[in-house]
Amino acid sequence: METKLHSIDLKNIKINDSFWNTYISLVDEVILPFQWDLMNDKVEGAEKSHCIQNFKIACGLEKGSHKGMVFQDTDLAKWLEAAAYSLAKKKNQKLEELADYAIDLIVSSQSEDGYINTYYAITGKQRWSNLLEGHELYTAGHMIEAAVAYYEATGKTKFLNSMCRFADYIYKTFGKEDGKIHGYPGHPEVELALVKLYRATGEKRYLELAMYFVEERGTPPCYFLSEEAVKTGNFIFPEFKDFGLEYTQTHLPLRHQKTAEGHAVRAVYLYSAMADLAYEYNDKKLLKQCDELWENITEKRMYITGSIGSAAHGERFTCDYDLPNDTNYSESCATIGLAMFSNRMLQITKDGKYADVVELALYNTLLAGVALDGRHFFYVNPLETVPEIAAKNPAMRHIKTKRQPWFGVACCPPNIARTLASIGNYIYGVDNDCIFINLFIANKAKIPLKSTSASVEICSEYPSNGNIKILISPDSSVQEFAVAIRIPGFSKRFSIKVNGDDVEFYVEKGYAYIKRKWKENDEISIALDTSFRFVRCNPKVRQNIGKVCLMKGPWVYCLEEVDNGKFLSSIRIDTGKEIKETIDSSLPPGIACAMLQGEKIDYTLVSEKLYTEDQPAYVSGNFKAVPYCLWNNRGEGEMLVWIREK
Repeated sequence: METKLHSIDLKNIKINDSFWNTYISLVDEVILPFQWDLMNDKVEGAEKSHCIQNFKIACGLEKGSHKGMVFQDTDLAKWLEAAAYSLAKKKNQKLEELADYAIDLIVSSQSEDGYINTYYAITGKQRWSNLLEGHELYTAGHMIEAAVAYYEATGKTKFLNSMCRFADYIYKTFGKEDGKIHGYPGHPEVELALVKLYRATGEKRYLELAMYFVEERGTPPCYFLSEEAVKTGNFIFPEFKDFGLEYTQTHLPLRHQKTAEGHAVRAVYLYSAMADLAYEYNDKKLLKQCDELWENITEKRMYITGSIGSAAHGERFTCDYDLPNDTNYSESCATIGLAMFSNRMLQITKDGKYADVVELALYNTLLAGVALDGRHFFYVNPLETVPEIAAKNPAMRHIKTKRQPWFGVACCPPNIARTLASIGNYIYGVDNDCIFINLFIANKAKIPLKSTSASVEICSEYPSNGNIKILISPDSSVQEFAVAIRIPGFSKRFSIKVNGDDVEFYVEKGYAYIKRKWKENDEISIALDTSFRFVRCNPKVRQNIGKVCLMKGPWVYCLEEVDNGKFLSSIRIDTGKEIKETIDSSLPPGIACAMLQGEKIDYTLVSEKLYTEDQPAYVSGNFKAVPYCLWNNRGEGEMLVWIREK
């Protein structure tokens, strides 16, 4: 297997993108301090977190009982990871002091044998007795990820050493050997975290433990069937009584699984670890299986917004082409997990198809999960909603038609924070003497190569505009290296010039490769086709027959009630008419909105009768569409992605 792409240090990237900085600036200025207050239960009107309080109780600073979910500790872990990425980019003494304080709480709660978990420490319940639901290994995984990120950002070792002790304890506890537990996590996460810990420390046992968890999973008889909760039906989460083994991806040995099943977040976290292990062990069969699972998701079980998990009950995959728009779950964490999985596959294979999905997920569902004020969040991301129906229909009780400041289960807000804080990890990849440009986010970067290093600047207003400039300056006398530029799958036409002249390049797996001797401020000009386009769905998706989705580059567009009135589902768009671009001053600067021509039922002529033989009358009109990622920032109302085609 070839050497994989690696990201560059976040400290070497300075993002100056007008679109993305709207969100990235929120992380430092709003989201991290706001979420710290939330975890300390200082935000009036928000659901209580109890997260910091649980740690204070666990380390003896306060008295009380554990409150919140069994995995409540992970809110703090993901917050710390986001803080680490923020500190990697820019010094912030106040933030670092808060992070050090939080780390001190975590380490102080650690048992002598290395174990950390406030739920089991406070309640006194038996460790590892309910791997199916207890989330101990899941929680450990997020702690390990945070510790590695904090070490890499600050060089401080306290948190990392603590998590190494924890990982060593897990290594002694789990495995095939006699006397060890032959189980694995109900919710995958520790597997990918252990690979990160191995890469940070070089300790092979962490990699071996990750592979054990993957290889053992689903091997008959399923370990979970031996646990007391399954035998008695006395579950922590009552809904588990309805779930089969496919819910936890344990219905078959992992190497025999070809379709994405069960809980969507569990699945893509697991597949991310599988991709990591395929690379580390040079396991081409496992990598091929990862690709098959990825293809099943993206070709048959993924929404056009890059979200996954079509069923609310179980937050899960269902079957191929089952993609309802108004009852779907599409958890923000699942989209982040899909981006993580896709990015790993991109780094290993250097295939642009994976980067296309990373981009789709990041530009749509990830950003839809956070309001422009940085203080309100979506956990669930529907593609169609009518507030009065969602409020009254029990089948839609998971749908929120306004973003919330926090959730009792708050995994998504800090997950969004850590992803936004580390978005630079997705922009570039480096392979020996080749710079891969995966995303067109405007930035300046210092990029080390095998033989030299280079300064790179991306100038763009993408995806509002498809004209992109990339300035390349070698930093040494060694000037020859390659630049590989992703050509998005949606761009049917493109052109590339260097310093205004045509240049030789070849295209392979979605990347245009230019190899030459570079001079200071050589300018690559790229013209991508980011014009508006209508996309149609496979008619096997029954809900979208006769409908279209408007896109521009990776952006998915939607109609909102604030622009187009109620009863959005009655609108029919004439896809043969010109789409006019417009700007809306109530949205961030530079956002390209669209004016569509079509018709809508005239509800002033509709009677109160439920059934009639009369045909509805339509009136012609113009309708405004805005990027889906921005919906619900101008008030509560109807929203619609898939629009009927005239």
